[in-house]
Amino acid sequence: MSEVAPHLPKTHSLAVPSHIRMSSETSSSSLYQRALEAARHAYAPYSNFRVGASLLTSSGEVVTGCNVENASFRLTTCAEQNAITSAVALIGPSLQIDTIAIATLNNASCQPCGACRQTIAEFATPSTRVLYTAADGSTTATTIAELLPASFHLSDRSSPQT
Repeated sequence: MSEVAPHLPKTHSLAVPSHIRMSSETSSSSLYQRALEAARHAYAPYSNFRVGASLLTSSGEVVTGCNVENASFRLTTCAEQNAITSAVALIGPSLQIDTIAIATLNNASCQPCGACRQTIAEFATPSTRVLYTAADGSTTATTIAELLPASFHLSDRSSPQT
């Protein structure tokens, strides 16, 4: 008996879902731990700077992401943007981020970069909490408004561009 389609790649399922439902009382430490777990999946062969992010939505979903590097560097995707993209795919354009945690396996300070701050702001309120590793290794909590006080916002996203 011959094998059916031996040239097709095998499919794999994830052992842990990229999102879980949690209560509104999800702790900062559990979000940070989920970010650390996500960082273990990072693809960072060029910098070895492995970053994970986990975000809590206003509806109680926790979604994770990790950084994915690319040989052209410019095409590298940050963990925060991966988590947000996954959350939009899961929830839709009405996504509202309650809290986002960023962690690294490299024992280094890891605030969101400017592009990630703007992406977070797109789906946040000024009081959305941002947790990240400080230079001393502690977890620091701030808000997106404190990290990006002059974020860019269109006055009406529903109107067509002219």
